[in-house]
Amino acid sequence: MSYELTAWDTVGRSHTLQNDSTCGVWVSQTPDGSRKVDASYDGCYIYKWNGNYLMVVRIEGTDAGGHRALHEEKVLRCPTTQPALDAPSPSVCAAIQSQDRLSCVPPPITQGDCEERGCCYNPTDRLKPCYYGNTVTAQCTPDGQFSIVISRDVTLPPLILDSVHLASGSSAGCVPMVKNNAFVLFQFPLSACGTTFQMDGAMGVYENELVADQDVRTWSLGSITRDSTFRLHVRCSYSASGNFLPVSIQVFTLPPPPAVSQPGPFTLELRIATEQGYGSYYADRDYPVVKVLRDPIYVEVRMLQRTDPNLVLVLHQCWATPSANPQQQPQWPILVDGCPYTGDNYQTQLVPVGAATGLQFPSHYQRFIISTFTFMDSASQQTVTGPV
Repeated sequence: MSYELTAWDTVGRSHTLQNDSTCGVWVSQTPDGSRKVDASYDGCYIYKWNGNYLMVVRIEGTDAGGHRALHEEKVLRCPTTQPALDAPSPSVCAAIQSQDRLSCVPPPITQGDCEERGCCYNPTDRLKPCYYGNTVTAQCTPDGQFSIVISRDVTLPPLILDSVHLASGSSAGCVPMVKNNAFVLFQFPLSACGTTFQMDGAMGVYENELVADQDVRTWSLGSITRDSTFRLHVRCSYSASGNFLPVSIQVFTLPPPPAVSQPGPFTLELRIATEQGYGSYYADRDYPVVKVLRDPIYVEVRMLQRTDPNLVLVLHQCWATPSANPQQQPQWPILVDGCPYTGDNYQTQLVPVGAATGLQFPSHYQRFIISTFTFMDSASQQTVTGPV
């Protein structure tokens, strides 16, 4: 059986559907033998009525004897307006340099129509007044397409756009449609490129993922990468009852990485070594330790319960008091801004802590040597008894 597709133009004349770019029509054959028709909204066979774009298509089939065996007409209907997206913030728009702008909708376009598409508007730009912002902009189109635009600056450090691809789709129609220095645009049908489909009540839900490959460098003792982790999940929901209309779009990204600094428990320990090599230390049962004035005291401060080799312990201020209360008077400075107190006639000696010490994390330690002293009462100039 042979088939013929016809449509009516805006003045009521019937035409056989075939590739005709001047009328905005493209007819192609799908792998399963079906025919696919793409029609532009401003084409010869599309007209507006009651808030919809309409196209009337007739299918006629004839058998081997030339007799008509099939006759059916279908009204294809798409809304003239899509679900509006939120207008991007001014900072998202201002971050894009004019030479990096990727056009969202060609002019002429109003600010309201541009922002409903989730895009930025700048009337002073005559070539690209409506452009994508410094974020992820995703759309579900009424003709059943995903449209996803990704800025390189959605991650820190910036994405390498050449590494971004659909997680499952690798065919020719699944590669980026447009790419410049700052953006990459993917546009593909809901039925292609590894898109999954499921029914959720009266909603048809289509989902797909985009990921970025990471350049991993490996040697005998480990591996590193300097590329951001990127995974983007996009979900389009369409009404399955009546017209096939986009209802919503959702974009899910990976949660941000932990902050460079954040509050949490942090434990330090101060202990005194029994000798200059810091090979052994006084235990709790050994205190108070009795020293002769001017005898060296080998002090060590270390971090506890931390295994990050990037952490570095820095002691800004250290001082002595007559008790465990750090606010008690009198006080005597040991370190000031990380350096030995210059007003002491027996200045504190800093002890370098490096790899030669055999410690697993040398940067987690600080060592210094102080000379034994005793506190004096400022008024009576008498020795203050008790521990230091």
